[in-house]
Amino acid sequence: MGFALSDMQLTSSAFDNHGAIPKKHTGEGEDVSPALSWKGAPEGTKGYAIICHDPDAPLLKGNTYGFVHWVLYNLPASVTSLEEGTSEGTSGVADFGKPGYGGPMPPEGHGVHHYYFWVLALDTETSFEEGLTLWQLLEKIEPNVIGMNRLVGTYQRG
Repeated sequence: MGFALSDMQLTSSAFDNHGAIPKKHTGEGEDVSPALSWKGAPEGTKGYAIICHDPDAPLLKGNTYGFVHWVLYNLPASVTSLEEGTSEGTSGVADFGKPGYGGPMPPEGHGVHHYYFWVLALDTETSFEEGLTLWQLLEKIEPNVIGMNRLVGTYQRG
């Protein structure tokens, strides 16, 4: 599976690109998803999916690596922002083993981790069941991804 970045822009009012994610949005804080907004979706966009992945996590599972913190999908094209702690869309299962957002919490003494928040623009509306893993979602949407971009946040346990 290969995806290329597009002209979409993903931002958060909680942190800047490559900036520190506030403790509120981590497993050491309130563990609520940060507010996100995006613009510049390609013409023909009919839906979105959101993913948060930590490639710095020292985990290998089969041919995958890192740790998935959030899988959110079934977002219609009319949605171009998510409020903090959103209840929009349908939750997939993160690597914590439960649906919904699970914030950063790298192993103690492991240094700074990078958290990639991705927005994927789709050329179709989706109505997938709750509980898909990242890899199940990507398998379903790959032919329909027409644009994507990321926002990177950092976090280090205190």
